[in-house]
Amino acid sequence: MDGETASDSECKSEVTPAAPADDTPEVLNRALSNLSSRWKNWWVRGILTLAMIVFFFIIIYLGPMVLMMIVMCVQIKCFHEIITIGYSVYHSYELPWFRTLSWYFLLCVNYFFYGETVTDYFFTLVQREEPLRILSKYHRFISFTLYLTGFCMFVLSLVKKHYRLQFYMLSPKKTWEGFIGGFFATVVFGLLLSYVMSGYRCFVCPVEFNNDSNSFTVDCEPSELFQLQEYNIPLVLQSVIGWKTVRMYPFQIHSIALSTFASLIGPFGGFFASGFKRAFKIKDFANTIPGHGGIMDRFDCQYLMATFVNVYIASFIRGPNPSKLIQQLLTLRPDQQLNIFNTLKAHLVDKGVLTGPEEA
Repeated sequence: MDGETASDSECKSEVTPAAPADDTPEVLNRALSNLSSRWKNWWVRGILTLAMIVFFFIIIYLGPMVLMMIVMCVQIKCFHEIITIGYSVYHSYELPWFRTLSWYFLLCVNYFFYGETVTDYFFTLVQREEPLRILSKYHRFISFTLYLTGFCMFVLSLVKKHYRLQFYMLSPKKTWEGFIGGFFATVVFGLLLSYVMSGYRCFVCPVEFNNDSNSFTVDCEPSELFQLQEYNIPLVLQSVIGWKTVRMYPFQIHSIALSTFASLIGPFGGFFASGFKRAFKIKDFANTIPGHGGIMDRFDCQYLMATFVNVYIASFIRGPNPSKLIQQLLTLRPDQQLNIFNTLKAHLVDKGVLTGPEEA
């Protein structure tokens, strides 16, 4: 057609999606061979759902370090599934360094966030090793340099072509009934679960490195956020339920906000993923979990939720941290530490907390 370039023709061409292969394990295929396709799919999804739940509790039992490694593996696998889809489409346009840059920026992001976490929680261990101490001291500068290098690589890889992808038709299987019902169920479940978990130190204490035992420990005195307190019930509700006060953890109040976001805003991560898949004319990101699709299909909402949790904790929950302040003071020179000590002592004397030299 006149006026239409080859690139336009490629963009407009329809690609017939390949029929999905049967990725059900052979053991399940034999055991469920007498069932119809519909019931077989239900059994496969149910069995593997239970298996994932059991695997989740095993991970929790194995401890925080194993959980951190599993989270990293899930993140890498989800990223791999997305990059594989993108590369299968974009490689025909001869985009240079597509996969290289994608994995490079994943490395940069992980280095920045995991580096911050390691420095905060394992400060004692980091300060014992000279290489780790240097990396910790110049962590943000190194991260910026890595991002800047990736940006330069991206600019050098640019070519004179333009591509447009359109996200359309969110998942038709998502209904308003499920959306609203999920909201109330999530808030109630969040209140109950937060009450149970707040009573266990393994859920409310941070993982720290004990220099004396040379091991990681999860033990602390729970903060006020995880201590039962008494709250007055509004007069309107007192006449209905017959209670004047209720004992609950302060974190349960925060759980309402987290549950509300998870049920009302979190699903938009799934909507976005649905549009992404439909734009590429695929049903699932991968076939890692038979009956469920890829890891990304199970975690599409979690990335949005994880970001919100991080911002919420930093904004409304996390306050001044005395232990972190002490860690920062220990990195100062002796003369700086002495100056801070004298300033703090003078301040406490003025406040009447300490007695002055003339009074002693």
